[in-house]
Parts: sequence; C-alpha cells; structure tokens
Amino acid sequence: MKSRWIALYVENQVGVLAKVSGLFSGKSYNLQSLTVGETEDKTISRMTIGVKSDDITFEQIKKQLNRMVEVIKVIDLTDVPLHMKEILFAKISKVSEEQITQLFQVAQVFGVEVVDINQDSVILESHLTEKRNDDLIALLKTKFKLISVVRGGPVAIEAISTGNR
Repeated sequence: MKSRWIALYVENQVGVLAKVSGLFSGKSYNLQSLTVGETEDKTISRMTIGVKSDDITFEQIKKQLNRMVEVIKVIDLTDVPLHMKEILFAKISKVSEEQITQLFQVAQVFGVEVVDINQDSVILESHLTEKRNDDLIALLKTKFKLISVVRGGPVAIEAISTGNR
C-alpha cells in the first residue's frame, strides 16, 4: 500500500462531488483526503484526492474516474514534483501565561501564525506540508492538554522547476 495523489478536473456542477465520493465508497476505496475548489474558470473545479492503495487498485480508480461524464481530466500526481500544503488550525485551551509564551515560540519555530488569543487560549494557523503539520500536532500534544485540531486537507500543484516535492 502506497500513498498516492490524483488531481481531478471536473465540471463545477451540483452533485459532482457526491458522484466522485460515491465512486470511492461504492468500490470500498478509502479516501485519505479530498479537497475541492474552483479553478480560474468558474465552470471547472479541481479536486486533490489522496488514497492509499496498491498499483492495481490505483489503476482501477483512475480508469473509473476517467469514465465519469463530469470528469474533464485525471492527473496522477504520485511521482510528480509538487508544491503541496495543507491548512490546519490548532486551538490550545486552558493554558497559563508561561504556556502562551511557549506557544509563541512553537509558532515561530514552525513558521505558523498565531491568529487568535485570549487569557487562556491560543489559535494557531498553519500552511505547511501534511508531514510538518503532523510534527506540529505531535509536539503540541506533548506540551499541552486541551488541543482541538481542524485540518483542511492537502492541495497540490505540479512544480514548474525540478527540485521540488
């Protein structure tokens, strides 16, 4: 089983997301992540889909997606140089003044932003890679007790130069 990524260009119409996710559930394929947004053309959306699968299953997924009428283009991003980021919000509650100072240090080290704060809570906003966000969460869990995390799922675009991933 290998982590794989697909960029899917689809018609921006009601029900398309349901059809795509229905294809995955109907075939018992597990979506690791699914992020959707309009492109520069408001009639077209781009989906970034993450799955864990073997080679044969992944080929079946791509073929079935290509057969859908609403699908304009399927791009396998698995072995392509990419720029990939994930949005994450982490709310850390019931912290002391000293811990708030620690949170600001963590934010600085990770290059994330403190977007909201009160006397005993802080919200961090991150636009890092999925792995780096995992590292951030792991560190926060070791230092703080009350943490709420919301992740938006990765989005990716193919690199235009060769040294990226």
